[in-house]
Amino acid sequence: MMRTKAFLLALILTVFFQPGRITGSGDTHPFNFYDLIAMQRLRDPRVSPDGQWVCFSRSEYSLEKNKGLHDLWLLSTDGKQLKRLTTHKAGDSHGRWAPDGKKIAFISTRSGSAQIWIIPVDGGEARRLTDFPVDVDNVTWSPDGKYLAFTADVYPDLPDIKATAERDRDREEDPVKAKIYTELLFRHWDIWEDGKRSHIFVMPAGGGDPVNVMKGADADSPTRPFGGSEEFAWSPDSREICFTAKMVDHPAWSTDFDLYTAPVDGSGFTCITPENKAWDTTPVYSPDGASIAYLAMERPGYEADRFRIMIYDRKTGKHRVLTQAWDRSPGEIAWSPAGNAIFASAVDMGGRSVFAVDVDTGRVKKLVDRRYNYSVQPSGENLIFLQSGFKSPAELFICRTDGSELRQLSFINKEVLDAAVFSEPRRFHFKGAEDDTVYGWFFKPVGFEEGKKYPLAFLVHGGPQGSWEDQFHYRWNAEIYAGAGYAVAAIDFHGSTGYGQAFTDAIHGDWGGKPFVDLMKGLDHLLKTYPFIDKERMGALGASFGGYMINWIEGHSDRFTCLANHDGGFDEVAGYYNTEELWFPEWDFGGPPFERPELYEKWSPHNYVQNWKTPMLVIHGALDFRVVETEGFSTFTALRRRGIPAKLLYFPDENHWVLKPKNSEFWYKTVLDWLDEWLKP
Repeated sequence: MMRTKAFLLALILTVFFQPGRITGSGDTHPFNFYDLIAMQRLRDPRVSPDGQWVCFSRSEYSLEKNKGLHDLWLLSTDGKQLKRLTTHKAGDSHGRWAPDGKKIAFISTRSGSAQIWIIPVDGGEARRLTDFPVDVDNVTWSPDGKYLAFTADVYPDLPDIKATAERDRDREEDPVKAKIYTELLFRHWDIWEDGKRSHIFVMPAGGGDPVNVMKGADADSPTRPFGGSEEFAWSPDSREICFTAKMVDHPAWSTDFDLYTAPVDGSGFTCITPENKAWDTTPVYSPDGASIAYLAMERPGYEADRFRIMIYDRKTGKHRVLTQAWDRSPGEIAWSPAGNAIFASAVDMGGRSVFAVDVDTGRVKKLVDRRYNYSVQPSGENLIFLQSGFKSPAELFICRTDGSELRQLSFINKEVLDAAVFSEPRRFHFKGAEDDTVYGWFFKPVGFEEGKKYPLAFLVHGGPQGSWEDQFHYRWNAEIYAGAGYAVAAIDFHGSTGYGQAFTDAIHGDWGGKPFVDLMKGLDHLLKTYPFIDKERMGALGASFGGYMINWIEGHSDRFTCLANHDGGFDEVAGYYNTEELWFPEWDFGGPPFERPELYEKWSPHNYVQNWKTPMLVIHGALDFRVVETEGFSTFTALRRRGIPAKLLYFPDENHWVLKPKNSEFWYKTVLDWLDEWLKP
């Protein structure tokens, strides 16, 4: 019986999505989930020391194996040669060039655990360098090539990696699995606190005993958001490492990350940003070693404050704000080889642009202003980076350091893209709350015919300090809805990023206010502009804050025929007490609920359940510790208790996102089925 059900489900999914052929036959079809999962995902590009090659990670996701397969590839910077460096023996990632350009260190799980491997570039087999009893990550060469740095999760109270492995083994063998906590954070994202910390180690490049340069620190060395690479840097003379860490008494309600420098002999570490109680991150040494550039926020407790580019003079110990007047928030920085400029990428008006900042004057020049650009790597007179868009996943691009001669280097996904038909994204704007200009994106349904009416999928982004960027999204891909026959709208309401800090700050204390007004006025604008939208067949969908907004819409509007809420908040008072990062609600609501109960109650969807009437799909993951599963259960209970048609989709093995390929397949199938049930004739 189980086998029969599985076969029928597979048959239904195949018929529903109608995946097209991608064999170069010339046949095309509307973009769908199977095109999405077929995309090769590029990340973490690294340019060779001679500037002739790019090493990058290339991943493909298998529905059959229900996981991603990761390898390292090489592409010449003229785009003419593509070489596979590793094969699908296991997950190979995080490739880093040796300074001599002859070999690459990388992380692989092919031996069962994540260890450091070395592979020659010109041919030959990879060899395992380390065999530690714990997993390692984020391998990086010292500039002189004599050392490797890496990270490993260890217990800070123990002397070495071996002792960590022994404690792990003792815990595994102990039949009592109880946990005791006396402080926050006792869990984070989807992981229960186990006392381990991600520390940075340094070892000889030929192998040997590692030195913990963060020894004794009750703090993690985090990873950067773009490419997930290490958040530490070598000094040019290979004697020092600068790293980011949060060493505070109350990490659950503090955003006080600081920068620390540590000699590579493990003799200790020193904080170089003690005065700033807000976020300091992303250190990068200047080519001459005289300075460290980094990113810093000004307001403690606010994770969506604007990052300024800072310059730290290593000789004088003074800090200089380089971009105080620039109203954008960069997420990554890199020095030019000459040390006279810093390249940065930042969310900007519905995309992520590349900028050059003059180190002396702070003047900012936009170099690349279309689509979504990140992982910027300077190399001589060129910049190499990843670029994606609504209609294309990330590929490698190159341009001159002045922004000229932009061209695409890789075409890894060309065959899949050529077989799929996309909707052309349209940028629009209107007057939203407080008469401010608000922007959004609109997509006509694929196969649009004049004279026909079409249902609308109205997408609401999370964050709430986020944005609908011209980016290829694997979890909320607008083109899938357009390919399924829906008009699609996505609006950057007050609180969104990329439009200046004042616009981002405008959601503070006003969750259900200006953002809701923007969404409703944006909907009015679209209905007036595109009369083919059937106002009787509209569905709104959102996740995280977007899910919260779906619950808010449920209690404040009857304009939609159906709703879909993924991991959205229901009771904001309860949500404060069952989430983990307390700084987020404390900033947005002006303090904890025992100090500011009025705002939590005012903007809590559960206080308006008496107004609910619209059918809703509710989705939640058991491992979501940001918005816990009971928020979804409460939403579903409220709907059914009021007699409102509803469906609960529950993932016991997913967190705030749906990451496993088969779960993603089922997620898209369930969501589109729900829309079709309520919105299609």
